[in-house]
Amino acid sequence: MTDTLDAVAADRALKARHRAMWGLGDYPSVARDLIPELGRVLVEAAGVGRGERVLDVAAGTGNAAVPAALTGAQVVASDLTPELFEAGRESAARAGAELTWEEGDAEALPYGDASFDVVLSCVGVMFAPHHQRAADELVRVCRPGGRIGLVSWTPEGFVGEMFTTMKPYAPPPPPGGQPPPLWGDEQHVRDLLGDRVTDVVARRQVVTASGWPSAEAWRDHWKTVYGPTIAVYRHIADDPDRVAALDRDLAALAARYDRGTDGLVLDWEYLLLTARRV
Repeated sequence: MTDTLDAVAADRALKARHRAMWGLGDYPSVARDLIPELGRVLVEAAGVGRGERVLDVAAGTGNAAVPAALTGAQVVASDLTPELFEAGRESAARAGAELTWEEGDAEALPYGDASFDVVLSCVGVMFAPHHQRAADELVRVCRPGGRIGLVSWTPEGFVGEMFTTMKPYAPPPPPGGQPPPLWGDEQHVRDLLGDRVTDVVARRQVVTASGWPSAEAWRDHWKTVYGPTIAVYRHIADDPDRVAALDRDLAALAARYDRGTDGLVLDWEYLLLTARRV
């Protein structure tokens, strides 16, 4: 009994840290300015249509939820960090979209079995630390014959390599936790979903990010807007040498990926995967 209570307390503490992390910086600006097209790509690939019941898991500010609602679907945007909802509601209002915003843990969704026709997640569920638990929830809340659609950063792409670069400087992962970019590996996702889905379609695509004059400018901007990066820097804040080393490593990563001739231009690879619930 004590072990069970300890595990529950540890999970609550972990989720509290994750919620706080995504509240750091300015993730709404990242979603709005750098990756707005990803949600539209996902909604189109999943074939979201009028009247369908749609859940956007780890929705953040609604990159997928808002375009899904604009199709006429009945959309719920669910996220562990409701502090992001204010920016999401503003985005929805500007677009003329109506949807529901609800706090929810991707590893323990507060919805009944087979509640939705379409279950989406746009670079969201990949950050739930226990991958199988989160995948089981995606499948559970999707009705038989319904669709699951995911966009996830690939391990080999820029964002995946960024997490690899930060890993030596970050706190150790929680017990049983897995790296987020594994969701960008097609076989990993197929294994997570198993024989509970069919008609799996997966392809790698890129979104292009630009607007910084140099690799160092991207790094300095990223240190102020992106929660996971801010959290890593806070973890090593008392060690100036490690801070300087991470500064060098992130700038070197961006310089290696840069294909611009007048300012930094980065291609961020992601996996777009859709499947049908058996």
